[in-house]
Amino acid sequence: MSAAGPSQGANSAPWGAAQRRTPQAWGDHANSPTGPPLEPMLVVEDLRVSFPNRDGGRTEAVRGVSFTLGRERLGIVGESGSGKSQTGRAILGLTAPEGRVTAKRLEFNGIDLLHCTPRQRRELRGGRIAMVLQDPKFSLNPVMTIGDQVVETLRAHTRIAAREARASAIAALESVQIDDPERMYALYPHEVSGGLGQRAMIAMMLIAKPDLLIADEPTSALDVTVQLQVLAVLDALVVQRGMGLIFVSHDLRLVSTFCDRILVMYAGRMVEEVEAGRLADATHPYTRGLLNCLPKLGEDRHPLPTLDRRPEWAL
Repeated sequence: MSAAGPSQGANSAPWGAAQRRTPQAWGDHANSPTGPPLEPMLVVEDLRVSFPNRDGGRTEAVRGVSFTLGRERLGIVGESGSGKSQTGRAILGLTAPEGRVTAKRLEFNGIDLLHCTPRQRRELRGGRIAMVLQDPKFSLNPVMTIGDQVVETLRAHTRIAAREARASAIAALESVQIDDPERMYALYPHEVSGGLGQRAMIAMMLIAKPDLLIADEPTSALDVTVQLQVLAVLDALVVQRGMGLIFVSHDLRLVSTFCDRILVMYAGRMVEEVEAGRLADATHPYTRGLLNCLPKLGEDRHPLPTLDRRPEWAL
């Protein structure tokens, strides 16, 4: 699948530019007007994730990725296999058992994520750091109702009575634009569509009010109207609660209009970092190639250009 995203008009986007705040780097965004500069909530330096291969060696899926995140919306784009999802999983400690994660520095609010205790990891995961995975069919428990799964997430991190937990779960489902949240509460995952399942996953990850949300293709199963509504929920959490958001997507246009900064990944490496409002000024040939693949109104672009990949991009 192309990282350029679905076909849309050149002057249209699922998240209108008029609705987007001025893109800012984390330092300007997170700091108070008069106070001293704040430390970023997440620091990633030289992150590497590798897996064993058939030759007895190891293949690096993520190679030397470095970035910081404040209370902002950071987009990570790239085609399938570029290492976007593995970067998010490594931060949350969800890398497969055979995988090996190393980094010079991987810290969340001063906590070393590589060497924290299992208890610290349980407290962080789902509570202070949450992740919306791509496919709800594989993320939701098939033998538990949607409501029970949302409540389980809340009660794992909050002391709350059962009645209050149920009310909070229904409110969370309603917040992601589910029309009949009480009915949805009682349904099992196989009884809902992919789009409803995706919204249930988002509600489940947001109910514990995390400080950092890693959203891996959170709107891929949603139609454009619902996509706008869910993005509005995520945007409100960043603006009102100061949540940090890592937004992983193939859709370059969506990320450029919703996020504050963009990291472009190719073959496990971060090849470019650019402010979203200056994406058109990107300089790396891979980023330029992705932009060139987008259809444009008023231009004869048939067939659409394709990427002319160069071996040195993967070095």
